[in-house]
Amino acid sequence: GHGDHPAIYGADGMLTYKQLQEKIDQVAHVLTHDMGLVPGNRVLLRGANTPMMAICWFAIARAGLIIVATMPLLREKELVDIIDKAQISAAICDKRLEAELVSAQQRSPLLKQIVYFNDPSPAGLEARMSVQNTPFPPVDTATDDTVLIAFTSGSTGKPKATMHFHRDIMAVCACFPISTARLTADDISIGTPPLAFTFGVGGLLLFPLCVGGATVLLEKLTPESVLQAVQQYHVTTIWAAPLTYRQMAGLAPRFDLSTLKH
Repeated sequence: GHGDHPAIYGADGMLTYKQLQEKIDQVAHVLTHDMGLVPGNRVLLRGANTPMMAICWFAIARAGLIIVATMPLLREKELVDIIDKAQISAAICDKRLEAELVSAQQRSPLLKQIVYFNDPSPAGLEARMSVQNTPFPPVDTATDDTVLIAFTSGSTGKPKATMHFHRDIMAVCACFPISTARLTADDISIGTPPLAFTFGVGGLLLFPLCVGGATVLLEKLTPESVLQAVQQYHVTTIWAAPLTYRQMAGLAPRFDLSTLKH
């Protein structure tokens, strides 16, 4: 009943919940029909914070596959470690980040397929999506099926693969955004952490959308551009690290932050 409510604001405009659902279904068809992936397959997801990255995140989950999102800054060696450890056979990647992933694929024959978005060719994700126009029923997963493999930072050695189940995602959505952040359908979130970081996927994707609110996904945010976006999109909630707030503090008087609550 809230399909026309804004879901995601990006550099190229806004997606309503209905439009977001349609695009998620299109990508899920590409994953299963075009790429032949089956529940349990791991999909490496590589891109900056954009609406397309969010669409792919949800589509992988909807198709019963396992999301392995990676930071845009990761280089060949780090990608090889992730591909080998998570046994990844397919990837969806921003075309602008192609080079490092192709180099990693040459060292990791496990990775058989790569589909690119922001790719104008007939093989690009957008072209493949355009021919898929039917709803995609969500795969009937179990509560303890893995939906997300999130890698640790590697500060104490090689990054470790942490598995999160479907019930874990539902649990955080039922608890933190409602009881602690107190988000509502009227809230609009923005933030600096990448969607490959669990802080980012919570604050910028799961938490705002699970309450029917909206999120702003922009690439390469700076303290100044965050404040500009708060003013432009009437943001109510920012998700960031303490250093970011310190950098924003001196710039804050130059912007209209009257909508900001948290």
